[in-house]
Formats: sequence, structure tokens, C-alpha cells
Amino acid sequence: MIDGAAKEGTNKTLTAALASQLRQAIIAGRFQPGARLRLDDLRSQFGVSLSPLREALTGLGAERLVDIEAQRGFRIPPVSESALKEITSLRVELETIALRSSIEKGDIDWETGLAGALHRLLRTGRASSGPGMEDWEKAHRAFHMSLLAACDMPLLLNFCSVLHDHSDRYRRMFLKTHAGDRDVPSEHQRIAELAMERNADEACTLLRQHIARTGENVRLALLHVQSP
Repeated sequence: MIDGAAKEGTNKTLTAALASQLRQAIIAGRFQPGARLRLDDLRSQFGVSLSPLREALTGLGAERLVDIEAQRGFRIPPVSESALKEITSLRVELETIALRSSIEKGDIDWETGLAGALHRLLRTGRASSGPGMEDWEKAHRAFHMSLLAACDMPLLLNFCSVLHDHSDRYRRMFLKTHAGDRDVPSEHQRIAELAMERNADEACTLLRQHIARTGENVRLALLHVQSP
């Protein structure tokens, strides 16, 4: 029983780690939209057996980061303007709900975590590729989730996290730089300041605008790529 339980725990840990690696590869655009995922290739690439690979892909299917086709295997979801609009709209609504609750319930530890996440984001240079880009992406993700961290609604936080994954996939695929004359670091800083000042109305308004503007810039870039 002990050996069996230990083996089961090891398998779950391996599956979770593999799912995390696959998730990051999908978000980073290392697989083309609509591409079929060949299990033998993935087994060789990640050095795993078939069972945890299938479990990891099935879990990502529940997050809609992988499409599961009956009797045909797994594919990367295609991209579309309608899907992007849905992702952006849901992010706007759910993240503002979570932020309002986080501002209401957050304590000094939440403020400290948010201030630290903002500082790291502002101090992390955003390279166009390589480790510098990945460092910025991690800091950016950590900042946005820190805003919501005190909402005390785990299910809502999970939804926000999954939507952020989808949004990041589109942004990283189609928006290599922030378009227009936006001062994105200042947007991040002001949202955090308003949150820590407990000004929920203005903080939520700015977060809503921040997400919507990025979504619109990505939409325009997507249409440009898809135009004949």
C-alpha cells in the first residue's frame, strides 16, 4: 500500500510537471495553431512515457488549451477573432470582480506581495526574445495574479488564471510589442497604487481599460496577419 501510494504520488507529480511544461510551450507559441500533437514526438521531446503524457494533455484539454478529438488525438486550438473577443470579454468581467473583492479583503501581506510583484515587473527588462522575454512574462503574470490574490474565491482565481493563459497565447503570437503610444508600465503602476489605496472603482475601471486595450491591439494584429 505504501509503495503503491508513493508511486501514485510520483505519477501525479510527473503529470503536473509535464502539464506545466506543455502549457508554457503552448502559451509561448511553440506549436502552430491547429497543429496535431504527435505523441511519439512529445514522448521523445520530454522524455516521458505515454501514460503521463496523455493525462497531461487531457488536463490541458479541460482548460481548452488543447483540443481533444475523439479517436483522432490532440491538437492545438486554432485562433480566431471571435475566440479572442470572448477571452478578452471574460477577462474584463472576471478579473474586475476578483480585483474588487481582493481590494475589499486584502491585508498588509497582500499589499506587500502586490508591491513586490510590481517592483519586479517594473525592474525586469522586456527583451524581444530569449531569457529576458521569459523573465518579463513571468513577472507580468505574477503581477496580474497578485492583484487578484486576496479575493478569497479559489474557483474564480482558477478561471482568471486559465483565461490569462489564453490571452497570453494570443498576445505573444500576434503582438510582439505594445502598439501605439501606451505607457504600459505606468498603467500597471497606477492600477496597483489605486488597489493599495482601496479605490476599487477607479482600480477596476483602469484594469478593465488595460485588458480591453491590449485585446483590441491583439485583434488588429490578428486581422492584419490573416488578411490576404
